[in-house]
Amino acid sequence: MLGSTGSVGQSTVSLLLEHPERWEVVALAAGSNAARLAEQARALGARYAAIADQSQAKVLQDELAGTGIEVGAGEDAVVEAGARPAEWVMAAIGGAAGLAPTAKALERGATVALANKESMVCAGTLLKRTAARSGASIIPVDSEHSAIFQVFDAGRPERVRAVVLTASGGPFLDRSVDSLASVTPADAVAHPVWDMGAKISVDSATMMNKGLELIEAAHLFPVQPEQLDVLIHPQSIVHGLVEYVDGTLCAVLGIPDMRVPIACALAWPDRMELELPRLDLADHGQLTFRKPDPDRFPALRIAREALQQGGSAPTILNAANEEAVAAFLRGALPFSRITAVSEEVLATLPDTPIDDFNAVVAVDARARASARALTGVH
Repeated sequence: MLGSTGSVGQSTVSLLLEHPERWEVVALAAGSNAARLAEQARALGARYAAIADQSQAKVLQDELAGTGIEVGAGEDAVVEAGARPAEWVMAAIGGAAGLAPTAKALERGATVALANKESMVCAGTLLKRTAARSGASIIPVDSEHSAIFQVFDAGRPERVRAVVLTASGGPFLDRSVDSLASVTPADAVAHPVWDMGAKISVDSATMMNKGLELIEAAHLFPVQPEQLDVLIHPQSIVHGLVEYVDGTLCAVLGIPDMRVPIACALAWPDRMELELPRLDLADHGQLTFRKPDPDRFPALRIAREALQQGGSAPTILNAANEEAVAAFLRGALPFSRITAVSEEVLATLPDTPIDDFNAVVAVDARARASARALTGVH
């Protein structure tokens, strides 16, 4: 499990603990929460635990002393977690930091449950090429991509007319555009439906999250960019739709709980029983949909432009957005400037061929430096 202490990671841990007889945990990796990582490693009987933050190495070692669990620290140790011989890997490290360990898991032919959309955004072509060489499988975990995965006829993609991702619209869906400049980080992370980490919550508020998901979908499914669309659906009951050439819409509906798509990836092609509330459509009464307002959510346009441009543009966009969101969460950038910074960096940096993972790392670094210069954060 890559990213075991984040929101997706914790949900995955809870499912593993409900069915301890079904899986053996080979490795866990986390960013900086050594105490929680150690707790998870003990509970799951993991063989190896890696913490990216080297300053937390001693904490992890002390917490796991006498358990027989091997400990690693630093970015290389996290990549090592991805290299360990597990058949199934949850890739849930947020941001571009998840790329290297995810690639390592794909290199050795694992089934990768992909919850780290940024890896696919930054290096989708390279990751798919790696998976094709090794025989690895990629199962999407984002609720929208999981839904599409379940109803997309991969054997006959020519029968698909369109793929539709749904979006809740975030906490500012009906707030005036003029007032967005004054929103605080606390306002932006207060998602009305999903319980997520701070960064992805802000991305949901700007709808950059959905823009990145458009790019991810273009890599995950054999469709053209013009076949991808987004609908705002505040109830978050319909997670994704596939339209076929005869006009049929196939949709996946479910309660907004990440344990559902995680369980789908864990058990696929089987299903596992979950002790969750059942979806009662009569209780919901109405499900509503609307088109995104381009003035309120310019991130969708920017992401589409990056997708159409290809090359290094998606990598640049992702890196610039990560830096802009980080600056906003530190109070150094107004909310209304997040997408503007991303667009400015995308317009400034030249397109660069993405021929290997080293090129991804180099482009990512340049984009981050450019974004930090614009935000005044160094």
